[in-house]
Amino acid sequence: MRIPDWTPALKPQPQDLVDAILKRRGGALINLDKALLWSEPLARGWNVYLGAVRSGLPTSRKLRELGICTVALLTGAAYEYHHHAPDFLAAGGQQKELDALNTLVKANARVSTQHADLGEVEQLVIQYAAQMTLDVKVTDAVFEALRNHFDTTELVELTSAI
Repeated sequence: MRIPDWTPALKPQPQDLVDAILKRRGGALINLDKALLWSEPLARGWNVYLGAVRSGLPTSRKLRELGICTVALLTGAAYEYHHHAPDFLAAGGQQKELDALNTLVKANARVSTQHADLGEVEQLVIQYAAQMTLDVKVTDAVFEALRNHFDTTELVELTSAI
C-alpha cells in the first residue's frame, strides 16, 4: 500500500474510535483500518457501515460473502479474497462453491454462471456481482431473476455488500 500504516504516534485518534474498530475486528487492526485511521470521519463512518454489512443485515451472509468474493476475483484483489473466502465458508459456503466461482470468473461470469456445484441463487449472485463490477449496468433478465428470490430490502442489502 502506498499510504503508510497509521499508528497513534503518527496521528492520534479518539480512543473510542480505535477501540470500536478493534472490537469489530476481534482485537487487531487490518491494513484497511490502518489506512482509514488517517481520517477520523472516514474511519468512523466505515466502521459503522462495515459493521452493518458484515453482521447487521438479515440478508444471507453466505450470499453477501459470495458476491464480495466474486468482485475480489474479478478485480484481482487477492488480499480481499483472502479475507472473505473464509467468511464465506464460515457462513455455510462450501469449498466446491469457491472452486466453481474461480472457474466461472476465468470463463465469463457476467454471461453464464451455470455450474453443477452452485445452486440457482448462488449462480445469480455471481452473475449479478460480475455484471455490476465489469459492466456497471445489470441486465434486466438477471435483475428480474433476482427479484424472484429477494425482496426489495434484500436486493438493496445484497447490492450494498457487493
